[in-house]
Amino acid sequence: MNTTRSHPSKAGQPGARDPFGAHLRHWRTHRRLSQLDLAQEAEVSTRHLSYVETGRAAPSREMVLRLAERLEVPLRERNALLVAAGFAPMYRQRSLDDPAMASARRAIDLVLKGHEPFPALAVDRHWNLVAHNALVPLLMEGAAPELLKPPINVLRLSLHPDGVAPRIANLAQWRTHLLERLLQQIAATGDAVLQSLHDELAAYPAPAVSHDAPVLDTALSAVAVPFQVVMPSGVLSFISTITIFGTPVDITLQELAVESFFPADEQTVAALTALAAQIAQQGQQGRPGQQEKQPG
Repeated sequence: MNTTRSHPSKAGQPGARDPFGAHLRHWRTHRRLSQLDLAQEAEVSTRHLSYVETGRAAPSREMVLRLAERLEVPLRERNALLVAAGFAPMYRQRSLDDPAMASARRAIDLVLKGHEPFPALAVDRHWNLVAHNALVPLLMEGAAPELLKPPINVLRLSLHPDGVAPRIANLAQWRTHLLERLLQQIAATGDAVLQSLHDELAAYPAPAVSHDAPVLDTALSAVAVPFQVVMPSGVLSFISTITIFGTPVDITLQELAVESFFPADEQTVAALTALAAQIAQQGQQGRPGQQEKQPG
């Protein structure tokens, strides 16, 4: 049975000491499912599901995982469900600097580096910057120093009046896109931190921007919201894609996303290619002994 699951519950998420039934009821109502809906999807009786939710019956570990799967509960919260039911957590959370995550970190770096001369960055579940390629700092230039202190929240940096916002040519359109995207993430995860971030960003004023954004190809703008930013070389226009790890079993990897920006016109291609060449040249000049090295 397919049921629309688009709006988050207004109830607070259960705490670590709350019984399993409270966690289950939270996620069921968060997904806008009745007990009958969930019972049919999980292939259990409605009576048994009711007993589990009210605490009259204890779920097996298999049942916890089955219900979590049907409810599309994120891995972090699946651990909370397991603990509430009296079982050990199943999913690990490790820093990307952990030796066990070396392969994943190499994959991320490969994606970021391979996307040059175009910008690409990786963010965690709260949109804090984890990694980026050489082009990304150019888009951050001119932002207030306090917004560039780690951890850098890329949504705050984008929409803050002292951040990148004054240089976004299509600010109203991009702002609407980011806020809608954030609401979708909140609906999927029920994350209170993301809700607070959304409320903060929605309260920012939309600065009056005098730059005229170039008109993109009609077919392109019909399928993707552009990001148009004013640079010394002119207005650069991008469309973006999100890359996530498939079937992760680690919380950190499930919550990680790589956003890659692609040029939306030839002017942007030319400008970024020139900027990448400048960055490469500066890197060569900064290496000891490079200037003195002569061909043999």
